[in-house]
Amino acid sequence: MIYKWPKLANDVEHDYWRTPSVAPELLSSDKPVQPSDADFRLLADNIPALCWIARGDGYIYWYNRRWHDYCGSTPKSMEGWGWQSVHDPLELSKVLEKWKRSIANGNAFEMVFPLRGADGIFRQFLTRIVPVLGKNNEIVRWIGTNSEYESGLSAKEALLVSEAKFKALTDALPQMVWSTKPDGAHDYFNARWYEFTGMAYGSTDGDGWNDVFHPDDRAEAFAKWRHAVATGEDYEIEYRLRHHSGEYRWTLGRALPVRDDKGQILRWIGTCTDIHESKLIAEQTELMSRELSHRIKNIFAVVAGLIGLSTPTDVSSAKFAKQLAARISALGRAHNFARPHSAYSDPGRDFTKLHGLIQEILMPYDMDGRVRCHISGTDVSVSERSATPLALVIHELATNAVKYGALANLEGEVHIVTDMRAEQVVIQWTESGGLEVPLVPERSGFGTQLSEIGIASQLGGTIERFWNREGLQVIMTVPSEHL
Repeated sequence: MIYKWPKLANDVEHDYWRTPSVAPELLSSDKPVQPSDADFRLLADNIPALCWIARGDGYIYWYNRRWHDYCGSTPKSMEGWGWQSVHDPLELSKVLEKWKRSIANGNAFEMVFPLRGADGIFRQFLTRIVPVLGKNNEIVRWIGTNSEYESGLSAKEALLVSEAKFKALTDALPQMVWSTKPDGAHDYFNARWYEFTGMAYGSTDGDGWNDVFHPDDRAEAFAKWRHAVATGEDYEIEYRLRHHSGEYRWTLGRALPVRDDKGQILRWIGTCTDIHESKLIAEQTELMSRELSHRIKNIFAVVAGLIGLSTPTDVSSAKFAKQLAARISALGRAHNFARPHSAYSDPGRDFTKLHGLIQEILMPYDMDGRVRCHISGTDVSVSERSATPLALVIHELATNAVKYGALANLEGEVHIVTDMRAEQVVIQWTESGGLEVPLVPERSGFGTQLSEIGIASQLGGTIERFWNREGLQVIMTVPSEHL
């Protein structure tokens, strides 16, 4: 595209581009005294800034090539007041107000504001605009330049700008933020850290932060941090920090490494989040859960004891009572394993395989040595984290089968088949031979909702139910990586 040098009717009269006087000895026959129009076009299009010219009323009618290269615009789209389309909408009103004020009073204009590039990114530009006067001192032109602001800074100045932005951002966050050098030495904490701890600015740099930790948490927190620094692994731990009130409050500490294009760690950026209130609520909930579970297990134990006390003396009745008491005890064990656990209530059983986990839950439902719950298919490994929601769902299905389905009479059976399909573990539960399923339930009970939470929310899978007349069928699909 060819850019014509702008020219108004009165250009000759005002002669804006008249060349200053030159000493005669500097003149030579092979050097032109007066620059040509081509020289001006070359200068305007290649000057290292975005340039433009406006009429006295502010109507812009020409931009240099660098403007259009940066903005990805065309002369037609920018003419007049079209330049507003490449301004940040949040800053535009201030720019317009100041520009119109300059047009009205004839004063030069200077301002820093962002312009959108052809890549869609806004960058800060220093904009300067000067008026060009005619013979009667009226403004006949405005000449403006836009110079990219941050790229023009020195390395030291640019670093200061970058650090100021980082500080402003982190101080605005409702979290404690900190950073360290690659060796793990802390060199920055935001305002929230000092507000929380009440420590003097700079007093927790280096390894001084460890003194703010609860004495019982210091060793573990420091060891985990040194391990993260040595290995480059993410850092996450719960610990207690001393509040400025003197109280120790539970905090979640996290940190991630910032790496260069070669994978080398440049810095660590970390946060501390106050979780004290939620931690106390979780502990209260855990205590209530353990108390409730303890009472349920006691009920199982009391029932088994009553059976023993009420057993007749004849051999056949005693045998039956012993088997019944054993099943009730097994139900108690299954309940203890299937209920949600924390670090405090972990039953201490290490089931690393899915089949072994299912077998433990369904063991109480076998009758007189006859296996009623059949497990087959591909066995897969399960982690401690995934075992609890899986056990809870199997326990709920078995309980419902006793009340309404295949395990409600002696003839019914349950078949559980597990399989691997395209990185998905499929668990199929099929009931047969029990009570006939009359209709699809109109609403789901709490147990069904609990199963949905276990499979969908905790394990990221799906659960489908098919209410076949001969028995319920349930298909659960869980990503293998979540097990």
